[in-house]
Amino acid sequence: MSSVEQAACTLQDHAVLWSLREIPAADVVSAACDALVAGLDSPALQTLAACTRAEADYDVPDLLPPALDELGLTFYPAGSIAGQEAAARALARRMPTGALTPSDLVFRIHQRFGHGLPPTRRLAAFDDEYRILEYGDRTPAHIDADVTAEALRLAQAPARAGAAPAGC
Repeated sequence: MSSVEQAACTLQDHAVLWSLREIPAADVVSAACDALVAGLDSPALQTLAACTRAEADYDVPDLLPPALDELGLTFYPAGSIAGQEAAARALARRMPTGALTPSDLVFRIHQRFGHGLPPTRRLAAFDDEYRILEYGDRTPAHIDADVTAEALRLAQAPARAGAAPAGC
């Protein structure tokens, strides 16, 4: 994946994570700056990247949708199933980078989506397994390995048609 494609994927992930309140608006602005440096460009992206940290909370809600649209990326409506699935994939992509541990990932997935979102049901079940470790014969390392495999599967799962750049 080229740096431009990676920057587009990162911006898309930051947008959906921000909409779930997983990351602050200032992180979206930072991702917009990184996207410009990587070679993505549009007038709305430039405006978004020009926000200060102090302005981000106020300006990102208005500036992000047109920036994503100009780049051919998706702004997911709050609460949409496609947005929830995209957010779950974005969270799963954060684990291999070290931003989340396996237990943090499944806790957040379980907390956000419960057992009701089909792509995340196995991860939610792993959160339950971490909580009952003392009553079974599995170790945290066993569950970590299973979570890692499932997170990689989810992270690489194709998005709904037209929902994200190819390869995200």
